[in-house]
This record gives sequence, structure tokens and C-alpha cells, in this order.
Amino acid sequence: ETGLTETEAAKRLAADGANELEQEKKKSPGAALWEQLNDPLICVLLVAALVSFLLHEISDAVIIGVVVLVNAVVGVIQEGKAQKALESLKKLTSPRAVVRRDSVVREIAAAELVVGDVVILETGSQVPADLRLVQAWSLKIEESALTGESVPVEKTSEKPEVEKTAVGERKNEAFMSTLVTAGRGEGIVTATGMQSEIGKVASMIRAVPREYTPLQKKLAELGKLLSVVSILLCVLLFGIAVLQKRNVIEMLITAISLAVAAVPEGLPAVVTIVLAMSVSRMVRVNAIVRKLPSVETLGAVNVVCSDKTGTLTQNKMTVTACYVNDRHIPVSMHNIRQQAEIPEMFLRGLALCQDAEVTGEEAVGDPTELALLQMAETCGIRKKQSEQQYPRIKERSFDSVRKMMTTVHRGDGRDFAYTKGAPDVVLGRCTKIRINGSILPLGEAKRRKIQNVLEEMSSQALRVLALAMKTDGTKEELLQEEELIFLGLVGMKDPIRPEAKDAVTKFKKASVQTVMITGDHAKTALAIAQELGIARKAKECMTGEELENLTDIELGNRLKEVRVFARVSPEHKVRIVRVLKKLGNVVAMTGDGVNDAPSLRMADIGIAMGKGGTDVAKQASDMILADDHFATIEKAIEEGRSIYRNIKKTVLFLLSSNFGEIITMFTAVLFGIASPLKASHILWINLITDSLPALALGMDHNDKEQLMKMPPRGAKEGLFANGGLACTIFYG
Repeated sequence: ETGLTETEAAKRLAADGANELEQEKKKSPGAALWEQLNDPLICVLLVAALVSFLLHEISDAVIIGVVVLVNAVVGVIQEGKAQKALESLKKLTSPRAVVRRDSVVREIAAAELVVGDVVILETGSQVPADLRLVQAWSLKIEESALTGESVPVEKTSEKPEVEKTAVGERKNEAFMSTLVTAGRGEGIVTATGMQSEIGKVASMIRAVPREYTPLQKKLAELGKLLSVVSILLCVLLFGIAVLQKRNVIEMLITAISLAVAAVPEGLPAVVTIVLAMSVSRMVRVNAIVRKLPSVETLGAVNVVCSDKTGTLTQNKMTVTACYVNDRHIPVSMHNIRQQAEIPEMFLRGLALCQDAEVTGEEAVGDPTELALLQMAETCGIRKKQSEQQYPRIKERSFDSVRKMMTTVHRGDGRDFAYTKGAPDVVLGRCTKIRINGSILPLGEAKRRKIQNVLEEMSSQALRVLALAMKTDGTKEELLQEEELIFLGLVGMKDPIRPEAKDAVTKFKKASVQTVMITGDHAKTALAIAQELGIARKAKECMTGEELENLTDIELGNRLKEVRVFARVSPEHKVRIVRVLKKLGNVVAMTGDGVNDAPSLRMADIGIAMGKGGTDVAKQASDMILADDHFATIEKAIEEGRSIYRNIKKTVLFLLSSNFGEIITMFTAVLFGIASPLKASHILWINLITDSLPALALGMDHNDKEQLMKMPPRGAKEGLFANGGLACTIFYG
């Protein structure tokens, strides 16, 4: 009743720390530079520079050192640019919280909350910490960022008989970063910062190791191979020189030149520049890449795992069907004005019997009620005008036991009531039906027809509400919700993004499989998947409960046919991605919520949403979609395939040149001729005369449409696959 004292709150804040998530530590410039230098090819060059210096070949040592440094600096600058672009996406405002301390209600920064604080929640506010609810008045909270559940959860202050472990099942708790869509409540803070549910997910992200991209792996393998080859050539050359009794110092310098010849110095710089140019191109199509090599990884992707809510769908409930005047009417918000068959009384009921509000661009309230309000207002029924004409004089709020809401209004010299709620419950309270302005008895035949329409709407994964009214009786009698007049049904759903359907079709042509992973109900998930063309049959859908009972081997076998996962937890998502990778797939995972973050980190490439995505998801990702469009991924994969092809051309061109240098040097020594090239000459060839044509190859325009008709390259396919080695040796 009084809340904590300011003294006690200050003590707890000092002991437990601020109510904030730990940020990923920024790399120091030194660490970023070391990351660029930590490469076998660079190590060979650094050793060559050191030996040159010891042999007083200062010019060679300086040239090699400058080459290494310039390449590293280019990489550091480009990663820094990507990081700045990411930071600019972060929200500028820090969350606030309304608390009761020393019996006074006031607003403070959410970071100052401590365990034991009494927090007051209102419609439209963000839950600032994990709370145990002590009061709840028609309280509904949208938890999609944490659980993936697209429909707001009704909350209660009553302790459940059985303590639920799943976050989505804890009805008497509210969680940090979720949003109050309806009602109000009070709760006591039980966990802050990294101890909260969102904090636990953030900790899971750190536990998932950062994977190297396929290109990084291929170039690392190539680097090791060339390092070994250069050392063997140096030893062999030095051995031949000793046998020929030539000058040892001179031969050491020649051996260094050969080591330099074996290393394609221009390769890291060219690859970095090619990737950097690609990153700039991708920014223009709203894809922000956080790490350069991630661009190329996209080219190998053969499975795209996508969250449903907000990624494939718009995360905005919309009315798509009505049943009024004994007719089933499909509804489209684009041409709804032409649908005069929807009666004004029905639309007015949708506008009056609810608590959502729309002021200018800002919409506050339950997404279901907002969808009803949008439909009414699109048809010309304004809520404010209706409330002025028919003011609300009494109400009975929605609760989970009755599953109904009733509002009593006064107008036209009489009192009347509107009731909306679960169709089966409302229909059970109706004795009459209104058809074309006439009030008729609701017989068994009509009830059966309504029931059939309800089943049809439900099979399409629509969320259905029924609307009824009562016109006779006192205020108290109108609130009893008995002997109602049935007005109709309204069906709504979270519509798919139109561009997502086209992207799924293009992925199919490109041999890229789309898998939907969501916290939503199986029926809803399957209906959306069928509409998008991801799945066709019920056996292609699996729930988190079924997944729990399978071993990794059994799950691997089922993954060959399952395309939809419903009612899954963050742990399930990580497991699905892990098993897909074990099967040899290159996996991209998209998502926007906190619950997606661990799987974004586990995937070969994690893709977060820039507008609707949480900061935790963005930090865990490799790429961010600035426009939140699923179709942008298709453009990114197209770019990735093109980039890999160009990098392969570049690598083969540079290595063939290096192979030519090795043959020239080795043959000269073998026949006792003086070394034809110094280390500085070789560096000039490798960096100037080779790098510019290599860069041109890296910028080559490929037929991207043709590329997207081919399957992605295999995850284990090397740079020398498909005749690459023969080509290198022949040109060399």
C-alpha cells in the first residue's frame, strides 16, 4: 500500500545494480585490428617482413609492413561503419516507470527500479521489469516479443493452483519489455535487469558461440594451405641452394621472395573491398550487414527459418470476414466502403462496445478491438461521434470466466446494451436474431447455420467474436446478458505481408526452403503457412510439445517434411537451428523478438528486424532489415550468390598469378640463375598489376535472375571446386 521507502530503494539499487540489460562490450580499436591481423597469410607476411629486417632489407620489410597495415585498417573502418548504422537504429528514448514509494505515486527512469517496488501499469505502457501482479482490472498484455504469441494475454492477480513454468502460461505475472494493450494493474517487482526473463534470454545469447562464415572458413583453409606451401618451398629452395653451394644470405632473401610469391597479398584487401562495396549496395535495398563476410554466407543459404508474427505477417489484427443479415461477407479494408450490406447498427456496436482509442496516428488498446474500430471507422462510423450520440452509462468488463463484455448506452429516448465476446457463449445467451432490420426468433436451423459459419471461419485460423444487443429493460436488466438479439459474427486475423508470399515463391525456385517457427497456435500457424505456400498438409506442422519428445536423430528425420513449428520456446528454436545445421544445411534465421535472439546467434546468419525488432535481437544478428520486409532477404541472398561467384573469380585469378611467380622463381634457382624477382618486385605485381584487374572481377555484373534459378552451392564446396584448381595451374 505504501511501497518501498526512497532509502530502502537506494540501498537495493546499490546492491543489485541498475534495471538494465548488459550491453555487448564494444571491441577496442586494438582488438578490432588484432582480429584483422590474426590470419595465417598475414602471419607468413609478418615473418617475411621480420626476416627481411634482420637481413637489413629495410625497403622490403617496410613495404610488406605497410601492405599488412593498410589491409587491416580497411577491414576495421568498414566494420565500424556497419556498427554506426546499427546504433542509429536504436530508440532514442529510455523507458520510464510509474511507481509508488513512500505512499506517493511518481514517474522514475525504469533503470532505477528495484526488487520490491510497486509498479502501476496503464494501457499503452511498457512493463519495466518482471512483476507479480497484485491488482488487475481487465488487464491484457501483449507478450509477442518474449513468447511469439500474437494475441494479448489476459492477466489476473489470483495465484494459480499449479505454478506454471512456461512464460506464456504465467497469468499472474508480467514481464519486462512487454506491452499493456488494455486495462490497468499493479505489480511488485520480482526481478530486474539480467535476472528478468528477458535477461535470461540475453544470457542464453552469450552462451551460443559465434560461428565463422563459409567464406571465412574457406579463406582460413586456403591461408593455412598457402602458409604450409610457402614454408615447404622456402625449405626446399634453401636446401637446393646449399647443395649448389650458393651464397646463404642471398638465398635467404630469395627464399623470402618465394614465400612472398606464394602469398596473394592483394587477396584480403580485394575481398574486403568487394564485400564492403556489396554492403553499400545492400544498404540501398534496406539490408544493414554488421559483419562483412556475412554477405557471402547468404549465397550458401538453403534454409530460411522465419518467425511468423511481425516477419511473415504484419503483427496487426485485421477484419477479413463478417456474418450479418444471415449472410457470410468477405471483407477487404481496401474496398469496404462499397460493402453497404453491413448494417449501421452492427458497425456502431463494434465501435461502442470496446475500450480501444485512436487519436491521430496513435492507436492504443487491444489489437482485436483496434481491428473492430478500424473496420467501423473505415465504414464511416466514428467512435467519438457515436459516444457523444449514445453515451455509455453502465458497463460490465470482459473477464475470462464470462468471456463477454457489455456496455449500456442511452440515446433516442431509451437505454440499450451491446454485448460482444466468444461466439459460443454469446450465441447461447441469444433468443432472437436481427435480419435486414426485422427481429426474428432464433430457431435451431438458424443456430446450426451460425455454428457452420463459425466452424468455417475457425478453420481459416480467424479469431472470431460475436456481437449481440438488448433493447428492453432497466440498466441492471440490460447488464444481465440474457435474452439477447444476435447481430452477427466478425472474423479477424494477422494478415500476411504481401511481399512475403512472392519471396517464398522465389525461394522455392532458388532451392531455398522456408521454415516457419512461431509461438502461436498450430491451427493459426498452419493456415498462415498454407496461405504463404510454405506448407500444404497438417503433417507438415509440429508443436513444441511433440518436439520435446523427439531425440535429435528423430527430429532430423522429421525435418525432411516439417515446414511449420508452432507453440515453440526459445530453447526449441535453438535446437531446430542446431539440428538443421547438423544435417549439413546453411541456415538463415529471421526474427524480431527477444525470444528469437538465441536462435539468431546459433544460425549461420541471423537476420533481425530494424523497425519492429528488439535491441537484444539486433545485437544477436549478423544482418538487420531496415524495412522489416521478408522480401529484402531474397535480395540479400541474390547479392550473396553474386558476391561469392565474383570472389571465386578473384581468388582463382590471383592464385594463378602467384603460381606463375613461384614457377619463375623456382625454375631460376633450380637452373642456377640469379633470382629474377626481389620481394618488393613481387609485392608490386601482387598489389598493383594484379589487384586492379582482380577488383574489376570482384565488381563483375552477374545475371542475378539466372543465379536465383540455380540451387545454392554446397556448404562444403571449396574455392577450387568445378575445375578451379586446373584453371589456376593452367593460367599460372
